[in-house]
Amino acid sequence: MDLSTRQARIWVGIDAGKGHHWAVAVDADGEAMFSTKVINDEAQILALIETACERAEDVRWAVDISGRASTLLLALLIAHDQDVVYVPGRTVNRMSGAYQGEGKTDAKDALVIADQARMRPKSFAPLDTPPELVSTLRVLTNHRADLIADRVRLINRLRDLLVGICPALERAFDYSSAKGPVVMLTEYQVPAALRRIGVKRLTTWLERRKVRSAGTVAAKAVEAAQSQQIALPGEKRAAKLVCDLAHQLLALDERIKDNDREIRETFRTDDRAEIIESMPGMGPILGAEFVAIVSDLSGYRDAGRLASHAGLAPVARDSGRRTGNNHRPKRYNRRLRHIFYLAAQTAMMRPGPSRDYYLRKRSEGLIHTQALLALARRRVDVLWAMLRDQRLFTPVPPVTQAA
Repeated sequence: MDLSTRQARIWVGIDAGKGHHWAVAVDADGEAMFSTKVINDEAQILALIETACERAEDVRWAVDISGRASTLLLALLIAHDQDVVYVPGRTVNRMSGAYQGEGKTDAKDALVIADQARMRPKSFAPLDTPPELVSTLRVLTNHRADLIADRVRLINRLRDLLVGICPALERAFDYSSAKGPVVMLTEYQVPAALRRIGVKRLTTWLERRKVRSAGTVAAKAVEAAQSQQIALPGEKRAAKLVCDLAHQLLALDERIKDNDREIRETFRTDDRAEIIESMPGMGPILGAEFVAIVSDLSGYRDAGRLASHAGLAPVARDSGRRTGNNHRPKRYNRRLRHIFYLAAQTAMMRPGPSRDYYLRKRSEGLIHTQALLALARRRVDVLWAMLRDQRLFTPVPPVTQAA
């Protein structure tokens, strides 16, 4: 290639996908230089990098996905010292209307990504390869979220089947939080069977399987069974399905327990783990999810940016004479917000500065949710300062020494 025809700088936008990506390069005037489909394969991605580097002295890359689908792509780009930024999908969708044509294709999305990176060089966050610890925690916490979702589905299916067998038995227990009733359902699902075994023998059966409060579980179950004498249609087949779901639920609980143990062990190898866990309400699971999202905090200029990412910093919606009209932001990380919300909720239940602050906000007229969000916002500042100063949490703020 004639080096004299090389551009000084080009921007390559990539519409990333699981099976393949689409890449479009634009020059300084926004004119497309090439548009190509790239299989999500190391050899083809390396060929794309080589092609782009031959076209310009400086290549800037932009992608619309920073998750698992683009892991190989990002790893190869960063390994070859390429600058990459993240252009959110929301931005791509909104800006597509400003470009010619109403159709939506991978090629058009890639063009929009590249052109936005060209016109707004300081608007998008740069991407880097996360440390191995952070990557591991992301895999583990994402897997935990999947397991919890599976558990919710199993419990809902189990309860739905129980309603068709014995509504009183379905109402008698909270199967999502108590293991004993689930253990019972692996053997006894229909009212007739529970009436036959009786409270005493059922208690003994449960005690052999190390069920807590076996007597209470047995008494409730038999009482529910005695309230219904009729056998409902399809009861036998439904009972077999309940038995199967109960076994699946117990096995899934063990998988979640093993996953939680691995998360705790991995998280506590991080130097910041002790600091994060010292904050009331911030246990190892929430701490691991926090580290998995924020990594080393290098992407946040201050505590305010972290609070904004968590959706805890209100945004102005002023118009005309209407000022001070603040609303919850629409663009924020839901999981990060959930972490701070749960941590604040836990800390608020115990005596200490968090509960005092929560009660003060309630006395000012805020409802429960508003007071919790205010507390969560305050705790962002505290956690930020703890990590910045490498300090453990103390109920009393540390004394600042005079210079």
